[in-house]
Amino acid sequence: MSQSASVPSSILDSFKDPALCRAVLEQLKAELDSPLRFMEVCGTHTVAIFRSGIHSLLPGEVVHISGPGCPVCVTHDAEVALFLELAAKPGVVVATFGDLMRVPGPQGGSLKSAQAEGGRVQIVYSPMDALKLAKDHPGDTVVFLGVGFETTAPTVAATVKMARAAGVANFKVLSFHKLVPPALRALLADPDTALDALILPGHVSAIIGMDAYRFIAEEFKTPAAITGFEPLDILQSLLEVAKQKREGRAEIANLYTRVVPPQGNPKARAILDEVFRPADALWRGIGTIPGSGLAFTDAYADYDAMACLGLALKDVKPLPGCRCGEVLKGKMKPNDCPLFAKACTPASPVGPCMVSSEGSCAAYFKFQLEL
Repeated sequence: MSQSASVPSSILDSFKDPALCRAVLEQLKAELDSPLRFMEVCGTHTVAIFRSGIHSLLPGEVVHISGPGCPVCVTHDAEVALFLELAAKPGVVVATFGDLMRVPGPQGGSLKSAQAEGGRVQIVYSPMDALKLAKDHPGDTVVFLGVGFETTAPTVAATVKMARAAGVANFKVLSFHKLVPPALRALLADPDTALDALILPGHVSAIIGMDAYRFIAEEFKTPAAITGFEPLDILQSLLEVAKQKREGRAEIANLYTRVVPPQGNPKARAILDEVFRPADALWRGIGTIPGSGLAFTDAYADYDAMACLGLALKDVKPLPGCRCGEVLKGKMKPNDCPLFAKACTPASPVGPCMVSSEGSCAAYFKFQLEL
């Protein structure tokens, strides 16, 4: 859901109002009685915090950590290796979003280099583009690379349903989708992460609603807020979690009610549940997280690229020198990496956190270097 489509621009402009933002920032400063170490788990939040200048305005007691909120960044080395294996198969067309093209493979190369070497790799802007590609190339197997969170997975599921309805049997999906709540559970269970609060992703929450996050407050006693992407959204969420922390409360606050209903989007979830089921998944830097991915249900197994093409994930060595895993777990800031802005830049990335526009390293490089 586009917030511009549902909220008048005059109201949205107020969420960027400098005077309102300064007032909330002063309230935040007054609310703090101890350090506040918060993590956002959305790449759009990462970029918004830097682009708006909030990162440089926060009081010293507030520590901002970027978590595993970039779908390209959390895609595991073994999954990237499988993308490249797939691109080398005869009779296969790989359909992918553009942000995966430059992700380095564990043995070198990328989808971009595979394309340059003759691999049939096509950039698409939606899974429906990939379905059209399959219709236009009936003699080939078109495999869409399913990478993303709960925000985009329903559109992939809907496209699979459309493929069945249209009788397009040569359309397949390699499902490496990831689910946010299980990853949050893994992070909160890690004593080294040591978080005081979470800022929850607005786009994902528009699909899954609030109940999926209840364990954060109930089991881990951690304040959390669902919020949007304007400066005032982010500052209000920080004020909310700071209040909860000072008052000894732990709740899931929905501060993005203009987009996120409490129950999320039941229709989108129903389509998702029809086509996919939860499964264990690999996350870069974290490893296997139980129930954090999406595999095909038996009813749609004939669209599963893994099964239909006899694919399997293999053990691979991590990218040499890349510290993305530590960045994604909040254990290292991007500019603490010895390769940052030296051997690793957006023009010559060593790891995916510098490739994606939503990656923490790319955001640090672009905005920190401009401060």
